[in-house]
Amino acid sequence: MPETPTRPLPQLTPANEFYWKSGADDQLRIQECTGCRELLHPPQPVCRYCHGTELGERVVSGRGIVAGFTINQRFALPGLSPPYVVAQVALAEDPRIRLTTNIIDCDPEDVYLGMTVEVDFLEIGDVWLPLFRPVGDQPSEPAELPDDEIDPADFARYVRPMVTTDKFEDKVALTGVGMSQIGRRLMRPPLSLTIEACQAAVADAGLTMADIDGIATYPGGGNVGGFGEGGVTPVEAALGIQPTWHNGGIETFGPGGSVIAAMLAVAGGLARHVLCYRTVWESTYGELLKNGTIVQPSGRTSSWMVPFGATSAAHTLAQNAQRHFHRYGTTKETLGWIALNQRANAGLNPTAVYRDPMTMDDYLGARPITTPFGLYDCDVPCDGAVAVIVSAVEAANDLAHPPILVEAVGTQIIDRMDWDQSTLTHEPQVLGQAAHLWTRTSLRPEDVDVAELYDGFTVNCLSWIEGLGFCGIGESKEFLDGGKNISLQGQIPLNTHGGQLSHGRTHGMGLLHEAVVQLRGDGGDRQVADARVGVVSSGGLTPSGVMLLRSVA
Repeated sequence: MPETPTRPLPQLTPANEFYWKSGADDQLRIQECTGCRELLHPPQPVCRYCHGTELGERVVSGRGIVAGFTINQRFALPGLSPPYVVAQVALAEDPRIRLTTNIIDCDPEDVYLGMTVEVDFLEIGDVWLPLFRPVGDQPSEPAELPDDEIDPADFARYVRPMVTTDKFEDKVALTGVGMSQIGRRLMRPPLSLTIEACQAAVADAGLTMADIDGIATYPGGGNVGGFGEGGVTPVEAALGIQPTWHNGGIETFGPGGSVIAAMLAVAGGLARHVLCYRTVWESTYGELLKNGTIVQPSGRTSSWMVPFGATSAAHTLAQNAQRHFHRYGTTKETLGWIALNQRANAGLNPTAVYRDPMTMDDYLGARPITTPFGLYDCDVPCDGAVAVIVSAVEAANDLAHPPILVEAVGTQIIDRMDWDQSTLTHEPQVLGQAAHLWTRTSLRPEDVDVAELYDGFTVNCLSWIEGLGFCGIGESKEFLDGGKNISLQGQIPLNTHGGQLSHGRTHGMGLLHEAVVQLRGDGGDRQVADARVGVVSSGGLTPSGVMLLRSVA
């Protein structure tokens, strides 16, 4: 008899085996620094608090409170069918320790923030997954929720000042942009999309391929689940470029990190014109998976979240949205105004995937994905590529378009990078990078004419709006109400091409493309009047980056 499929199981290592096998004697164990007695999770080779290396394990009570949760309605795994609850449980001994888990033995709709829970192990093969169930003696009031290690309004205090007033940003400019065909299930090889966008960007700048002496991409080599054409190697081979500098990698300043890396290379004199590109073919990739042409990789996982069905960024960010609702009174309608704004702008953009008008009733009535997210809270999987040319500023003035100058970037990591150990109320890797940006310029949020802010999900965009100071932390409910402030004629026109929610998931680079279009004044029906300064953010959760751009006029 074939084995019954089970949910993905964790890869056991000497460092984590004690945790995944805790349930063998029904005792939950967490790593402990034997020097300062602090608990650590996930396990590390050094204590993050005292930097000691004498580490052991401590048996803990197995009790905690629900610090974040989402009810998954859309995704399914073998042995784990929707609906199911993905939660973060803050341990009673130290609420800074949060375990991604499932809440069991109750109706998903009965789970609430502050619920007191206790561990109940699920044995599968050689691991015991720590699940949690409600305790029988729930307090009359929900338990107090743990705060972030850094208050969301206090991130700026941790930003490091500039080392020198001589900024690398002053030495570079954006001189060309290009975009391939954008669409659903185009069934084109991803490299062909990349080449189309690259050729368009080089031509747009008034350059030739012989002028290009640098190439940069994200996420670099490999497919990464429908994202990417394979990195630097296939593009160099196809175009015959002989770069003096190249870069490709995923642990950078978000999907647009290749552009910031290129700026540093140009400012440092390693190249004069760097071709940066980003390719997605997620829509075709999904179709090929569905028809069996390609097979999803399987096996054990190193993730601390996937064994519990937290397979998407949606499962993390939905919990951040729930906590924002709880702390600040935000509602689903608040997120809806972002989605409606993007759809209205997409209606003016012939390259957008979704252009049909949408109402708040349409938004609220869409099929649920993972609470509080519905279909229109999530960006649109698509196929396409975007390319941008970063040039030395002294080589930019005689090209085809007036250069777009780089005023400042923000890249500093302040909150933890582990998705489920990081900021609770906002998207992780947003508030620190946003605060960092404003230390590198004398411009202020009120000087910005157009904002192209990462919107893989609606709450990403909300986090950037607050983090960048277009409204105060926790004030987005009032700021976004009615959508007027973010419309094309509003206080801060947002995602003017339709954003990733309606134009398509071009993974941040489409936002940069649109910022250049707006600052050139080439937006057509969606053009923001007199746009001179634009801000573009890229990513979040993974390390992100944000750029402040300006036209020469």
